[in-house]
Amino acid sequence: MQALIDVIFPVFIVIGFGYAVAWRGLLSETTIDGLMIFTQNVAIPCLLFRAIWTLDLADSFSVPLLVSFYTGSLTCFTIGLLGARHLFKRDWQDSVAIGFCCLFANSVLLGLAITERAFGPDALAANYAIIALHSPFCYGVGITVMEFVRARAARQPNRDVPMIVVRAMFRNALVIGIAFGTMFNLLGISLPAPFTEALDMIVRTALPAALFAMGGVLYRYRPDGDMRIILFVCAITLLLHPAITWTLGTSFALPDDAMRSAVITAAMAPGVNCYVFANIYGRARRVAASSVLMASGLSIVTAWLWLGTLP
Repeated sequence: MQALIDVIFPVFIVIGFGYAVAWRGLLSETTIDGLMIFTQNVAIPCLLFRAIWTLDLADSFSVPLLVSFYTGSLTCFTIGLLGARHLFKRDWQDSVAIGFCCLFANSVLLGLAITERAFGPDALAANYAIIALHSPFCYGVGITVMEFVRARAARQPNRDVPMIVVRAMFRNALVIGIAFGTMFNLLGISLPAPFTEALDMIVRTALPAALFAMGGVLYRYRPDGDMRIILFVCAITLLLHPAITWTLGTSFALPDDAMRSAVITAAMAPGVNCYVFANIYGRARRVAASSVLMASGLSIVTAWLWLGTLP
């Protein structure tokens, strides 16, 4: 119970403040959207750039760690997609958007915040290793499958799909931040101290501002209909993904720090990017938004339970 109070509640209290401010109309939707755009397009890419720039890539990028986490991600995407299609009778494009909700865990806003509060800032190396591949992997899978489905529906040639995927990936600010961080790391590029200090000032705003903005955005997307499929997404993201990651991590005998980061990240609710993806394609937007909201609330309990299973 103390872990719930000390580790998880502060994260969700910040989200709750954002939700309450939006509910009471103290900030306009435009202001909250602007804050979310700042965090998603500036502050969090700076955070990822800074972390990966200084990360020991050889030490942090463990194949067993990445296999444990991303096998769970891909399995959940497949089950979410096929379940939406065959159990809930959604069309293929809706099904891809719903599968994306099962694929894209909230690795930064919730995963980083809860891991840091539970185990300290020195325990985040494995988190950043997962995050370095997270947006490229998830958007790569989601966009590729969606574009193949759309090409098939429109009877267009599949040869156009790879270029569509590449263009979409390199318009994504998170991917750009990760790419530049990796380049600076591999080439040993340094920045003058004033630039580093300025970068650090932006980085310090990233998580609290993003959590607050997330609460404000979630206020708009209260659960409405489609409850069975929303609960289906919640079960996959909060229970199945961390269970797969924990099982594989145990079989690979992951070190304690890596095991904690992988399972906690896998146990997070779908990220706001799930709604962004659904909105880009105009598919399953209500399911995506409601799944993010409901799973975020439920993860207060499930994250506490998963924390209890970790060394």
